[in-house]
Amino acid sequence: MNELQALILGLIQGLTEYLPVSSSGHLEIGKMLLGLDPEQGGLTFDIVVHVATVLATIVILWKEIIWIVQGLFKFKWNDEAKYAFAILVSMIPVAIVGFFMKDSIEALYADEHVRKLVVGCCLIVTAVLLTLTHFYKPQEKEKISPLHAFVIGIAQAVAVLPGLSRSGSTIATGLLLGNSKEKLAQFSFLMVIPPILGEALLDFKHLVAPSAEYLAEHSGTAAAIPTASLLVGFLAAFVSGCFACKWMISIVKKCKLIYFGIYCAIAGVLVLILG
Repeated sequence: MNELQALILGLIQGLTEYLPVSSSGHLEIGKMLLGLDPEQGGLTFDIVVHVATVLATIVILWKEIIWIVQGLFKFKWNDEAKYAFAILVSMIPVAIVGFFMKDSIEALYADEHVRKLVVGCCLIVTAVLLTLTHFYKPQEKEKISPLHAFVIGIAQAVAVLPGLSRSGSTIATGLLLGNSKEKLAQFSFLMVIPPILGEALLDFKHLVAPSAEYLAEHSGTAAAIPTASLLVGFLAAFVSGCFACKWMISIVKKCKLIYFGIYCAIAGVLVLILG
């Protein structure tokens, strides 16, 4: 992977991590268009660009993060503690999927043809979810309850499938449940920080001390990536992520997600046709 390819993939990751169009699906499409092997870049590049988007979230939402942390140190069941509890509850489904179903899900689309089929179908599912938010608008609730946080967390867990947008699934689910669009995008972006960092740490552990199974599985695909390419990918994902995070919050407040739904539908159909 050269610097130009890393730049393009970093921009794709940074933008699509927040925009409701599926970062994993678009990375697959990007690699396909660039003529890269689906495994090209391997685990190292994935860790780098995902950490970059997490840092972008922290930079854009630092006031909200400080508010939560300060509230927790008051050791009271205040609004900040309730918000943090909702985030914790939302992490339960993705933790269950990560611990018990990750290998099965990865095996599901290990085959290139199956992977393209999954990406195309999941992009269309994302399109349906985003379109529903345009037509169904329940009365908004001011605060995200633990039950709603858990349901939104289920949407996040299902979105491990490539092509099913994490931000699109969680935001659309929250809107369909009647949660305030003023707070929903922020909640969606904050709830993903712990899972992404946790997964990055686990993946980093594989890189530092790989098991025999990991070495056997990646023996033919773990080509080293130049440091310059990793740096370019990181910066591209971080800068574009900051832009996309701020833009997406504004879009959700205006509830104009149907345009992304149309885009995902077109992209999904093209992937199915070309795949």
